[in-house]
Amino acid sequence: MKSLLHRFREYAALTLILAALIILFGSLSNRFLTAATFSSIANEIPTLTLVATGMTLVLITGGIDLSVGSVLALAAAVLGVLLVDWHWPLFFAGLVAVMVGVAAGAFNGLICVKLRVPSFIVTLGTLEMTRGLAYLTTRSQVKYLEGKVDVLARLVAGLPITPTAVLAVLVVIAAQFMLSRAVIGRKMIALGTNEAATQLAGISTAPIKMFVFAASGALAGLASLCQTARLGASDPNGSVGLELSAIAAAVIGGTSLAGGKGSAIRTFIGVLIIATLEAGLAQVGATEPMKRLVTGAVIVLAVVADSLRKAAS
Repeated sequence: MKSLLHRFREYAALTLILAALIILFGSLSNRFLTAATFSSIANEIPTLTLVATGMTLVLITGGIDLSVGSVLALAAAVLGVLLVDWHWPLFFAGLVAVMVGVAAGAFNGLICVKLRVPSFIVTLGTLEMTRGLAYLTTRSQVKYLEGKVDVLARLVAGLPITPTAVLAVLVVIAAQFMLSRAVIGRKMIALGTNEAATQLAGISTAPIKMFVFAASGALAGLASLCQTARLGASDPNGSVGLELSAIAAAVIGGTSLAGGKGSAIRTFIGVLIIATLEAGLAQVGATEPMKRLVTGAVIVLAVVADSLRKAAS
């Protein structure tokens, strides 16, 4: 009962923060509380939602994946080449893009597991490696997709959202189900809470680590479809700093940087908070330096809140 009450309070606190932001920016801009604004937010968040969901899985196990932005850029680069230069159908090109993400994530997991190198160092290195591969794949050029992914950017019949937004929500629901109901989810939480105790309980931790890094890469690859659909292009310079936004969304949602605690749904609310903040600041005319300052402050506050939660527990 106490656990349920605690979880309710966490959801309620996040919902109140989101509501407060909406009320604040609604009072500052007469254009904010419109269907167009909320439709724009809904259709811009799929990329961050997918990447932040993958980041949540990694953080829960006590790891971190700093390479997701570059992995997304590499997957988008491969997608662009396959669609524009090789004229592949979208389904097969998208499948290869996702597999590129899986391969990059599996590589991260393999190095962490086999060589016992901290994930921070490994993914910091693959951040640079995959970004370089993205440049090489596209020859440092933006690939304009000429309507080849427009089907993913069209509004769903009768609704002000795109298929990518629907996909992102379905992924969040599936991830939350896995964390709360599936055996693999309980093992991930156990690993992040105490790896030594998990191993003593007879649970092999290596496959779990491999799984979460591969899943993070797969979701980054899937997010490349969302991003290219929104932009209509594949940009090897894209998604720089996306990993910081993903970490911020996860931590705002209550995922512990020390591992052992996290929720895909609360991470999604964290994404909504960040997206609402960015949209609101843009509408009230905040300059780019000011937007970066405020967003950075939110990240710092989220980390401080995580530390206070740990100290109180």
